[in-house]
Amino acid sequence: MVNPIIPFESEAEIAIIGCIFMDGNVIIQVQDILTPDDFYDSKNRLIYRTMLQLSKTGKSIDPATVLSTLSSNNLLEQCGGLDYINRIADYSYSTANVDSYVELIENAALKRNTINALNKLAQDGYDSKLQAFDYIESVERSVFELSKRRRVDAFKTSAAVANSVFEMTGYNANRNEDVIGLDTGFSKLNYYTQGFQPGQLIILAARPAMGKSAMAMNLAVNIATKNKNNNGTVAVFSLEMSAEQLMERMIASESSIRLNQIKSGRIAKNDWARFQTACSRLGGLNLYFDDSSDSSISSIRAKCRKLKAESDLDFVVIDYLQLIASDNESSRVSQQERISKISRGLKLMARELEVPVLALSQLSRAVEQRDEKKPIMADLRDSGSIEQDADIVMFLYRDDYYNKASERKGEADLIISKNRSGSVNNDGLPFIFTGEFQRFREKKEEK
Repeated sequence: MVNPIIPFESEAEIAIIGCIFMDGNVIIQVQDILTPDDFYDSKNRLIYRTMLQLSKTGKSIDPATVLSTLSSNNLLEQCGGLDYINRIADYSYSTANVDSYVELIENAALKRNTINALNKLAQDGYDSKLQAFDYIESVERSVFELSKRRRVDAFKTSAAVANSVFEMTGYNANRNEDVIGLDTGFSKLNYYTQGFQPGQLIILAARPAMGKSAMAMNLAVNIATKNKNNNGTVAVFSLEMSAEQLMERMIASESSIRLNQIKSGRIAKNDWARFQTACSRLGGLNLYFDDSSDSSISSIRAKCRKLKAESDLDFVVIDYLQLIASDNESSRVSQQERISKISRGLKLMARELEVPVLALSQLSRAVEQRDEKKPIMADLRDSGSIEQDADIVMFLYRDDYYNKASERKGEADLIISKNRSGSVNNDGLPFIFTGEFQRFREKKEEK
């Protein structure tokens, strides 16, 4: 068997050093992309590290300053001596090819790092003291860290951004629909949001028993059925209820069979056909459930990445935010700090995956302690970070829950208190909530 050759790009390493000798500004272009450890040849590694040190102290970079610094640090012989430095400096390199040189070096370095990491992981696997799940977690973490390494994105020019907006606006102007994002299935909600947009973090908050899980499941089914010709892909993470419990609610809404009948199995004979039809229809949708009670941001993100790569992903629902587990955090971290990291993590996940993420959230008990029960931003539990990270914040409110003599029996308001891409509605969009069917429908305007 032929011994494998370690990946490296010696010529590209020398070329980068030569380009820096020709034009000291090249170091500014590459210093945030290439590290000294990316250089395989130890001579080139030391020279590049010296160049970075000179740049950091504001000194000019040329053969003389590099030679002087290497000599002062007793490193000149390790770098091939005067002849090696002069040979690089005397050769003519094209600074126009810097990006190509960087890509070659970076690609080889990433391969080497991956090989080294996998070799270490393979050796760790023989450790009898290491538990299997801990080992798997270590493997996943190492691979994830390697996958995060990428080239620094360049700035976008105003011309490029303006052109992008021009093309997007022109495309939307030629559409016949009012919705430019995901159709939520609710016309008034579509009007205010123009549909849920890629990269948005949407918060739906309410006190217990307001129906926020039912609304979330209604939205999940609507988005799966009203987008991409009935092929919208929705991932549902439930940290409180099982996938079966969520499906029971969906079936109740779809079939107009009471939830307690579905749970008990006491379905009337003439309702079984509707029950079977609802099960069949929902079973044919691109709905994916994860009911792991200990899900963390990293595990949710990893599962969403996998789903998007293997099939597709259009929308993510998380029920609910405060139950998301922390990622290896100290027990001394406050609840507010923990929620801050989670809300920020969800926003970053939405942007990375380019899908809207709907996260359900609890409200503080402050709502119960005042006369006016309609929720406001300050009622969000650990609200500072959630309010800051969210693109849309919505609240569910039912007057008949608090006021038994209410004239609005069975009605609910969907209050839009924050909307980065549109207007708010603090009075609330009117809905009819049928609890026995776990179903929300828009209240028709009276003529």
